[in-house]
Amino acid sequence: MEQSKQLSWGKITLLGLQHAFTMFGATILVPILTGLDISVCLVMAGVGTLLFHLVTKGKVPAFLGSSFAFIPPMLTAAALATVKLAPLQLSEEALRYQVISYVTGGIVVAGLVYLLLAGMVAFFGVRKVIKFFPPVVTGPIIIVIGLRLAPTALNMAGVMPDSTDVRWWLALISFAVVAAVSVYAKGFLRMIPVMIGLTLTYLVALFSGNVDLTGFHTASLVGMPHFTLARFDLSIILMVAPVALATMVEHIGDVMAIGETAGQDFAKDPGLHRTLVGDGIATAVSAMLGGPANTTYSENTGVLALTKVYDPRVMRIAAVVAITLGFIPKLNALISSIPLPIIGGISVILFGMIASVGARSLVDHQVDFSQSRNLIIAAVIMVLGIGLDVMAVNIGGSDYQIGGMALAAVAGILLNLVLPEENTDKDKGIETA
Repeated sequence: MEQSKQLSWGKITLLGLQHAFTMFGATILVPILTGLDISVCLVMAGVGTLLFHLVTKGKVPAFLGSSFAFIPPMLTAAALATVKLAPLQLSEEALRYQVISYVTGGIVVAGLVYLLLAGMVAFFGVRKVIKFFPPVVTGPIIIVIGLRLAPTALNMAGVMPDSTDVRWWLALISFAVVAAVSVYAKGFLRMIPVMIGLTLTYLVALFSGNVDLTGFHTASLVGMPHFTLARFDLSIILMVAPVALATMVEHIGDVMAIGETAGQDFAKDPGLHRTLVGDGIATAVSAMLGGPANTTYSENTGVLALTKVYDPRVMRIAAVVAITLGFIPKLNALISSIPLPIIGGISVILFGMIASVGARSLVDHQVDFSQSRNLIIAAVIMVLGIGLDVMAVNIGGSDYQIGGMALAAVAGILLNLVLPEENTDKDKGIETA
């Protein structure tokens, strides 16, 4: 592969299209699962990426797309907002966009949390800040994120007793295709198993008469995405915003991975504080207009490793493509016509992999579960995160609700600070130097 400096704009454009194709599946899956507007998510992924490049001086070859980590608190927050708005007796469409406004308000604050953490990194240094988020805390939190989504995936797949869509065979096909491509495919195809699974299973559903294309036929070719301004509710903010404490660590890991792939130290230049600010601003701006939280995409990092082209201009081309796609309502309608069981079958793998990544983090960092403190920290995080939807609290005479995931993250961080490290060698009667 040629060095990026020698590439023509034509080749850079083709590489940008490839990155846009790579991010597409995961970026649209988040709005499909949460009810956000697909076109808005595509536009804000592109805008967020360009903002990130602006803040990081155009030096980091990263693409920012919809974050999966925020899905569980978003779903919980959406249910709470629906209950709060019920007395208004809004139409179904009006209720949907009002709910989106309140949910994205929590995400705006999460983006601002990134800015606060970026300031701490700039002032104290990344090593001191990361000490608050060791693997024994972040690993279980990531496991909780994946397991909290398990019922959603199975319900969409049509295999739960109360599932309204019984086309489970479509879920089985999409699951099998994604799994097969992930394991057996070679080269670039292995980078896009979700896109292949979606496309092939959609064709099966189409030819078997299981796709409703009414919306596609009536949608216009070009149009404005349905942007919605964020609204703010303290209960929803308390549910959603603390997830940024976990995704910040994920962000740092992604930036390190991009640096290792490109052979550059982006932690020094432009600096982790700048990448955190870029991610935070991208998330806050996206959510302010009805989009999801944005995060650096490891899928695109995989493409960097495959092509060995690390020119950030390629990612900016991908961002422009994403923005352009967001102004095509027919594309939005086509995506919306995908039968839910297809998404469910794919989600079984994706959500399970999130939990598996958390478990792998514990193994890779050799977290010692012979220590009681580590067992307690992990146990509290998983019990609170999985078992508790919300907890009611009274602040200043007013009742608010804190999400179980947010409470789990805060509890894990605090327990890690107050529980002392155990000297396992001493416990075993071994003299230490």
